[in-house]
Formats: sequence, C-alpha cells, structure tokens
Amino acid sequence: MFQKLLIANRGEIACRIIKTAKKYGIKTVAVYSSIDQESRHVKLADESFFIGSPPPAKSYLNREKIIDVALEAKVQAIHPGYGFLAEDAKFASLCQQKKMIFIGPPPQAISVMGNKGKAKELMEKVGVPVIPGYQGAFKDLNILQEQAIRIGFPLLIKAAAGSGGKGIRLVTNNNDLENALRSVQREAKSSFDDHTVFLEKYIKPARHVEVQIFLDQKGDGIYLFDRDCSIQRRYQKIIEEAIAPHLKNTTRQKMGETAIKAGKNVNYKGAGTVEFLVDQSENFYFMEMNTRLQVEHPVTEMITGLDLVEWQFRIASGEPLPFSQEQIKVTGHAFEARIYAENCKNNFSPSIGKLIYFDLPPEDKGIRFDTGVTQNDIITPYYSPLIAKLIVHEKDRATALQLLQNTLEKIFIIGINTNISFLHQICSTQVFKEAKIHTTLVETEISRILQKELLPDEVLLIACFAELQQQKMIIQKLVSQSVDPYSPWFIHDNWRLFSPPEKILQFWYKENSFEIKAMEKPNGDQLIFMQRSFLITGQKQNRHQFKIIYNNKVLEAAAILCAEDWHIFYKANYFVLSKQDPKASITNEVISDSQLIAPIPGTIIEIFVKPHQSVKKGNRLLILEAMKMEHTLTAPKDGVIEALLCKIGDLVDEGTQLLQLN
Repeated sequence: MFQKLLIANRGEIACRIIKTAKKYGIKTVAVYSSIDQESRHVKLADESFFIGSPPPAKSYLNREKIIDVALEAKVQAIHPGYGFLAEDAKFASLCQQKKMIFIGPPPQAISVMGNKGKAKELMEKVGVPVIPGYQGAFKDLNILQEQAIRIGFPLLIKAAAGSGGKGIRLVTNNNDLENALRSVQREAKSSFDDHTVFLEKYIKPARHVEVQIFLDQKGDGIYLFDRDCSIQRRYQKIIEEAIAPHLKNTTRQKMGETAIKAGKNVNYKGAGTVEFLVDQSENFYFMEMNTRLQVEHPVTEMITGLDLVEWQFRIASGEPLPFSQEQIKVTGHAFEARIYAENCKNNFSPSIGKLIYFDLPPEDKGIRFDTGVTQNDIITPYYSPLIAKLIVHEKDRATALQLLQNTLEKIFIIGINTNISFLHQICSTQVFKEAKIHTTLVETEISRILQKELLPDEVLLIACFAELQQQKMIIQKLVSQSVDPYSPWFIHDNWRLFSPPEKILQFWYKENSFEIKAMEKPNGDQLIFMQRSFLITGQKQNRHQFKIIYNNKVLEAAAILCAEDWHIFYKANYFVLSKQDPKASITNEVISDSQLIAPIPGTIIEIFVKPHQSVKKGNRLLILEAMKMEHTLTAPKDGVIEALLCKIGDLVDEGTQLLQLN
C-alpha cells in the first residue's frame, strides 16, 4: 500500500479520510484555501499546503495547483473525497499521467457515468431499466419543449454533471421551462463547469434507494446492500438509513445485482453508488451512478462493520476484494442525519457566521459524529453548509430511530441557524416512524413542521431556573472571596420589609416580554407568570444540562448563557431568551419594504430589472448565489425601481441594500 496520501478536499470528508490513513500509518497531506488555514482537516494532517483564495475555482477545483502540491509533497496517491474534483475525469487523468494513484475509478468510467444523460443511454442499451426522459443534444429551446411535451409534465431538468442535489428543477408546465432551464444551466456551470442538461419524467410517489458497490482491479464486484435516501429537501438528502426498510429480499438482491452489472459495463474500479428510483410496486429505475464515496457511506459501515475508506485504499493499491458477497452480513439498522447551517424557516437558506458554541455529545456505542468544524470556526458562503453528520446504529429500526432522536436533543450549537429541530421533527412524524417514506415526505409534512413557533411554558421555566441558579452561583462566589462572608449583604432570600420575599425575572422572546415572580420556598422555587403558579426544583446534570421537576413533572434541557441571552435547548428545539429588551439596543432605522436587502452573503448572478421599471409584488428582481445554490429575490410590493445598487458579479454581505423600490 502507498505510504503518503494527499486529500484533495476539505471539511468532514477530509477528516474522515485522515482517520483511516492514520490507522494504517499512512502520512497525510492537506490542502487549504486562505479561509481554511485553521480548519480541523489542516490540523489533523501531517502536512498542509496553501492552494489559493476561497472561491472553489481558485482553490479546491484548481486541478493543476493540487497536482503541483502533490508532486512537491512527494505523495504516491490522491484521494478526492466527494464533491469538488471527485468526479472529474480530467483530474483523474492528470493523476495517472504524473504516476500517482487516483483513489477512485478510471477516468473513462468517470467520464461515462459522470454525464448523467450519457449514463442513462448506456444503461438502457445494456438492459438496466431507466426513467423515461431525453438525453439528446438540443440547439434551441424549441427542441427541448417538444421533448418535454412528449415526456409529459411534471418533469425534472437535471444537470448532466450534477451531484449533491445541485442543478435540479421541477417543471410543472411549459411556461416555466425556459426559466428553469437557465437556472439549472447557471448552477451546473458554477458547480461542475458543465452546463449540459437532460430531461427526466417526474415519478411520484417514489423512493430513492441506492446500492453501494465495490469492484477490484480484476473486475470482481460485490454490493454492500442498500441505503434509503428518500428524505430530502430541495433534492438534497438530509436523512439516510440502511438497509432500506420494507423492501422485499428479492427486490434487494435484484437491485444489488443490477448495480454490479452497471459497474462492470463501464469497467468500474473502486467504490461506487448506483442510485435507483423505486415505485410503489417495487419497480426500480436507474437514475445515476456516483463515481465516488458518498456522504452517507457511514450507515453502510455501521451495518456491515467495514471501513469503506480502507477498502478504497486497498483496491486502489491493486489488492483484491477483501470479502466475497456471501461473507457480507447486515447487523442491525443505521441512520445518518446531516446537520446543516441553514435557516429552515427562510426557504432553507444558508446560515453564515461563527460557531460561538459547538458541543456534540460524546461518541458512544452506536453513536458516531463525522465533522470538519470545531468551536469558533467560521461558516462561510463559499462551501457546503454541511457542518456535521450524526450516525447511529442499533439492533433494529425503531431502537435506532429513538437513539437518533435522543442524540439530536443533546447537540448544542450557538452562532448560526441549523436544521437540528427540523430533523428531529421529521423523525417524530408517524409516517417516518412507520417507514412509509418517499421523496416528497418532507414536502407534504413541511407546513406542519414549520408552523408558527410558540414559546412553551417549559422553556420559560428552564430559563428561570437557570437564571436563579446563576444568581446563586454569583453570590456564593462573592461569599467565598469576601473577608466578611457572614455580611447580611450576601443573604439572597429576597426578604423585603412589608412585602413577600420575591424576585422579578424578565425575559424577551422575539417581540414578546415575559415577567415572572420568583419566590424561594423550603421545597423549591415558586414561579408565577400569566396568573399561573409553578413549583420547581432541580439540579445540574453537567455544565449546561438541567433536570427540572415542576408540578410533579420532569423535564431535561440545556441552558447556556451568552452575554445577556439565555440559549435554551429543549427537545431539539432552540430558543433565545434575552435578559434585556432587544429594542433598546436597536439604533438603526427600521428597514421598509421599499428596500431590497440581501438576506445572506452571496454573489449577484442575474438581475431581471432596470431603473424606472415597474414591477408587481412577487416579480423576480435578482438571483443571489450562496454555497452554490441560487436564491431568487422577489418584489415585496408593487412599485417602480428607483435605484439599482448592485451589479452582476458583486459579492454582497448579509444586510446589504440591493435596490430601492418606490
């Protein structure tokens, strides 16, 4: 096996590859952009090299620069991870030309399977069932419209080189075809440097099931069973599980054998994933083949006990498959939940900022975290918003699901928005518990999941208990440091002349103020608010977690004080209760709906209006790209564009005014 390896990637997958390399004594070389200099993957590697500025095209997509670094570092192999150059046939060829092992399939296999349209054509020729669509070339929109009418709406426009949920648009009628086409082509060019697209019939309801395969240098192949990836938002997987539930063994075996057949027909080598769409009758259709290690590979590792990165190393080094098909056994059930930096209540827009607090529960039996970030890291607009993956494994699906939910409740992140609560609520739906899953489950449940958030009584009780404990701790610290510890000034029983001993606690949540009377009693603290009384007792379980008993009920939660805000984590939900009126600190003028403000940092990639142009409420004004995803900003009201304050190509910060509408 090779002795020195360069990882042409960043984040959690770079850290994951380094973990296996260290296990086998392989020296690792990391690469980094200027914004990633202090990143976790850089600190874990034996050596690291700067490769350019933050935009991926200037760093992680710069083939020549990465090859130059690999030659300078004298590595024998390069692992591309996933994303970036992982499915780039030119990069794989460059590695071969420079006599370095590319840990992945041959360039020709990447080229064939990397173009989703061509891959479908080939699979159809060799007898693999495919979804109806159109993969041919087109010179103008008319050809595409003719094919769309032939296929029938609804349909999907997909980037031929796409992956990771990028470059996909659902089109329900002919009028929307042109705008969707342009959007997919822009996103595909930006993310994959290839604007080729194809059409595909939209099948609903259906499940997204994929098969993990490995083929060695002799052409022998096996499948490591399957994963269900149906839980998606905006075509991006968010919860995966293995094995796929409620699938007949005959279907499972046939899918596995078909996946191996697909790989052999392109002379595939190494790890690959063949993705199928499965209808209600368990008919399955080839969608695409990902010629790399998948984000969700850990669930397969959990149910098989295998290290898939190790298998990649061995096969790339020329070794045969470590096991035969008969030796691969499934044990238990596994889930993966992807934790994203995103605002679920703002159309899942990326959340940018500093990880002020980042606390994951310890890895234990059946619990694993894969992450590329640590506390105080900055989440930037340049790369994927994926910040961590929670993987759990148990004896069966129901037990694994309970472990997944319990662990999500113990993740505490402050500084950015995350999808933790959203993931938890999906897991709590009856359809998910019963494994009645399909690709539109999130779409059908989202209105209920994202309904208006009210402040539960329990959260106020947690904030009160935490604040009272904090006050007592401060007094005790002062007492311990005082030369007169018995001074009456240190007595905190809230005694008042001619008044009951009480404290007034006040919190602000969003635009609402809450006033609570707190009185210390022999058997706990009595809290009164909104004409209701609660008697609470409790204790700290660790640094931030509390176990509280109130009115004979028990609740567990975490409370973290940052500045003048209590950050409360309760049942995977996150609340910020301020001890000061937030309105008192606002000095800027209120922004009116006449100003279009950038909701997130990003790049202006298209502008649809000009100064003095009339617009109607809901009309498209411009497109902002962040983390390789497009965000269309629309007119908040009818009006006239008075001033355009940005141009195509501008990199804007969150809060920047983009235009004036009167």
